[in-house]
Amino acid sequence: MPDRSRSPVALTFFWLLAAAALFSQSSEPAPSISLPGSQSPFQGSQPEEKVTPEVLQIDFQEAIDRGLRNNLGLLLSEDQTISAQGQRWKELSNLLPNFQAQLQEDVQTESLTALGFKTSLFPFPLPRVIGPFNYLDARASLSQSLFNFQNLEKERAESENLKSARHSYQEAREVVVLAVGNAYLMAIATAARIEAAQAEVNNAQALYDKAMDQLKAGLSPEIDTLRAEVELKTRQQQLIAARNDYAKQKLSLARIIGLAPGQQFVLTEKAPYQALTPLPIEIYLQRAYTSRRDFLAAQAQVRAAEFMRKAATAGHYPTLSFNANYGDIGVNPGQSNGTWQVMGGMTIPIFAGGKTHSDVLEAEAQLKQARSQLGNLRGQIDYEVRSALLDLSSAADQVEVARSSVELAEQSLAQSRDRFTAGVTDNLEVVQAQQSVAAAHESYIESLYAHNLAKVELAYAIGDAERGVKAYLKGEH
Repeated sequence: MPDRSRSPVALTFFWLLAAAALFSQSSEPAPSISLPGSQSPFQGSQPEEKVTPEVLQIDFQEAIDRGLRNNLGLLLSEDQTISAQGQRWKELSNLLPNFQAQLQEDVQTESLTALGFKTSLFPFPLPRVIGPFNYLDARASLSQSLFNFQNLEKERAESENLKSARHSYQEAREVVVLAVGNAYLMAIATAARIEAAQAEVNNAQALYDKAMDQLKAGLSPEIDTLRAEVELKTRQQQLIAARNDYAKQKLSLARIIGLAPGQQFVLTEKAPYQALTPLPIEIYLQRAYTSRRDFLAAQAQVRAAEFMRKAATAGHYPTLSFNANYGDIGVNPGQSNGTWQVMGGMTIPIFAGGKTHSDVLEAEAQLKQARSQLGNLRGQIDYEVRSALLDLSSAADQVEVARSSVELAEQSLAQSRDRFTAGVTDNLEVVQAQQSVAAAHESYIESLYAHNLAKVELAYAIGDAERGVKAYLKGEH
């Protein structure tokens, strides 16, 4: 039996190979670090309270449904919609009648001296303080704005702001689908990497075992064994890293969809591939401009700014108001009399120190900003639709090329193994072929993930993510 003790030269060669392998693995750019507080609310959630004992089976649709219930970004958007409702009611209250009732019991004393009465002017002595005496006043009041164009336009503006908030809420649902879809696809792509890495470990183990057998038989040098062992260790490291990435991707998905901390679950879907034949881009753009909720929200913001501009100008207009009250007043309910009052008035602004002019300038600036943002969003939608279609076409081509590369790399590996077994060559050729197979599998996984993500992004770009993302992943429109 050959001596398997490692010489200093052999050990040095072993560590050089290991260092080279690690260097090749770390040639990719380092992942960016997310600072605390910089996370998007759509990456978080309000987790469910209880952990269930069973392992949850989470498919793509289940993940989306949970995200639409628990995602933090969506919950915050819902609160903003409620706030917009409150603002609209606040402005509406200025146009509606204001009716109130008041019951007042007054008991007091009065100083005659403070009122200017002098006892020297009267033939009889006057007390300095009279009372106490009391009276009761029960009264109902009504006030109504008859004409106030400024308040009317403000109410219309808040109505448009409420529409914008509701569109923004629906847009938040679309963003949740995009976030959940991306996280789910990333997780199942990492799961595919685990399967590929495990297959590569098995291949490397078989090569190492074969090299050991040939070394023991004296048919190959020790360098082949060292090379095979380095390859095995490298593939084992990749498998460990892939398993760790998969666990972290599941944690990220659980945070987005609001699973209870510590909840055990498995993803039931694999990385699907179904070709999607794109429609003409004009159809997608037409759908986007009529369905994108952020675009509809921006249009509502423009209309709200137009109403606010009119409201600011209405500061120059007169206003009409009406007030009336009726009640009973007296010493007590048995000794009281009914009294009433009706008032109507007009207020004509003459000079307010330039306040109306400043309001008009501010409203005009906000209107320009809203129109500029709407124009920018129109261009952004056009860019996102075209970009998603380009990514979809490119990823589909990459999937086909990557699938062919996997087949060719596996054929090359099989031939290299046969040549090594026959003693025609050393195992360096086999190691290189294994690395080619690993690279081909990684390329295939990346292209498959990119293709499915492009479908999700296309569904989001045309405002159809919540309803149509499952159909798009199946290759349907």
